[in-house]
This record gives sequence, C-alpha cells and structure tokens, in this order.
Amino acid sequence: MIDFSTRYLGLKLSGPIVVSSTPLAESVDNIRRMEDAGASAVVLTSLFEEQLALESRALDEDLSRGTDSFAESLGFLPEMDDYRMTHEVYLEHLRRSKLAVDIPILASLNGATTGGWVRYAKDMEEAGADAIELNTYALATERCQTSTELELQLLELVTAVTGAVKIPVSVKLSQSFTSLPHLVARLEGAGAKGVVLFNRFYQPEFDIETLEVRPMLHFSTPSELLPRLHWSAILFGQMKLDLAISGGVHSAEDVLKGIMAGAGVTMMCSALHIHGIEHIGRVLADVNYWLEKRDYNSLWETRGCLSRRSVPDTSPFDRGNYIKTLSSYTLRQTVAAF
Repeated sequence: MIDFSTRYLGLKLSGPIVVSSTPLAESVDNIRRMEDAGASAVVLTSLFEEQLALESRALDEDLSRGTDSFAESLGFLPEMDDYRMTHEVYLEHLRRSKLAVDIPILASLNGATTGGWVRYAKDMEEAGADAIELNTYALATERCQTSTELELQLLELVTAVTGAVKIPVSVKLSQSFTSLPHLVARLEGAGAKGVVLFNRFYQPEFDIETLEVRPMLHFSTPSELLPRLHWSAILFGQMKLDLAISGGVHSAEDVLKGIMAGAGVTMMCSALHIHGIEHIGRVLADVNYWLEKRDYNSLWETRGCLSRRSVPDTSPFDRGNYIKTLSSYTLRQTVAAF
C-alpha cells in the first residue's frame, strides 16, 4: 500500500484529501463517514461575520470603517432563526466533532474585516480546533477602494488572529489579487501557516424576465482547477508556508495534479455533494493504483514535481508560452480550413 501521508499547517495528515468547508460537515455522523472514507481532515462550515454581528447586535470598533454599508446590508441577511449555526451551537459542534473522530478538525471564519474575529478565533481554539481557516472575502466595489487598502486590511486581520491564537492559521484567498507571490509572502510574515487557493465567490444570476439579480449556487467543475494548479506551481518553493488547492478537485487525476503542483493537500466539497461522501475512498483507490503502476512508494515523492521551480522549461508559466500557444492554435485552425 502506498504511503499517502502528507503535511499541512504543521499537521501530519494521513492522506491528501481534506474536506473543504461544507454544510455536510454540520452533521457529526457525516464527519465520521468522511473519516471512514479516507478524509485526512475536515474544515467545518464557516461561521459568518455578519451572523456574529446579528447575534451580538454590537460591532467591534474595528468594523467602523464598514458601518455605512453594513446597516443597509442587514436587510439582505436571513433572520437569526434561519441560521443553522449560532456561535454557541458552532462551538459545541466543534467539541463534539473532535470527540467523534481522530482526524484534525479545522474551524472556519468568514468575513472581510477584523471585527470580533479575534474573540471567536480564541473561542474556537479553546473548543479544540486543530487549526483555523480564515475564509476571506475581499471585493472592491467602489472606485475609491484601492488594491493596497484591501491587502492591508487582509494583513491586519491575519496579524490580529495569528497573534491571538497558538494553533495554525490558514488564509483562503481570492484569485483576484494583483501579485499573489508578494501577498502570500506578506501573509507568511503576518503569521499565516498556509494559504488555500482559491475562494469560490458565488456570482449572482441576472433574470432578464423579472429584472432581478439573484444569488446562485453552482457546484465546481474540474475546469476550475487550472488557475489553482498554475498558482500553486508558481508559489511552491518561494516561501515556507503550506499550500492547499480548493475548487475543482473531483478525481484522482485532480488530486495528483494538485500535489505535483506543490500543494500539501487538495480540498473536496462539490464532488461530495454530487457523488456522495464515499467518493473520497474511490478517489484514493484510484490515486493508489496510479502510483503503484509507476513504482512510487509514497505520494510525497511526487510533491512539486510539476512546479515552476522543478520543470526544465518554465515557459508554460510565462508570457512567451502564451504567445506560442495562440500562434499555434491559429495555425491549426488555418490548416484545418484547407
């Protein structure tokens, strides 16, 4: 049997598949099934900043810069009774999950500003979380917002949280930042032990009949994996923090590509909703088969073998290959026409 052990956030994990934040993990029985299927860790569903604000009805002074827009946004949020996870329920679920399984349980906080994040991060640590994932949302919607301001707010958040807890903290990033290597290096300096590539923002749907803009949920597809592989391969080796790939991981091939690009783990969510929790076991069996056929002893031997620093030709990661690809495509189309 191939050695699947890997490392992420300083934790030694039994395998490369971590369950990403999903409502499926709101059930302790499901978390047990995830462990039985081969998941090496589970990220609990996110506790939302807006949810905490509604629950307490009091914002931390750090949220003052968002006060103008926050009051209006409350009208778009569900009533508190509609939330499945209040603060205390979340912490109790975290405690019960830790008692139910042997694999690490990661807590998740979702928001964009510091606010009460430090307080709740401490509570999660005390409840037994093995690590905390900051599920960040940074989106510039006003012309006065600059990329520098968004990055500084993120760094402020990470610095505050990592300074308040002793357990590892990872940051789930948007792929819209201008210079990811620079930002990730600064996040490492702020105390982050890992980054997750990338957050999936759910884009609104435009209904031209009712003239409404509605939130819409779509499961990920394997085609979304490409930018995650690309940036993992570029970031690998440039800093010490760990990389995780989330979004588009559905098959053994996706898992292998993620590890070869330099990730320590790959995260699954949509695939479990589509195929069921036991899909983890089928994927791991396929990974094992692939590695055995090629005489590997461990999955870790493949890590980073397709990263930018490992391949002899780096042009696929650079602009020169972009020009070559477009030119060759044009030539193929021209030949086909004749």
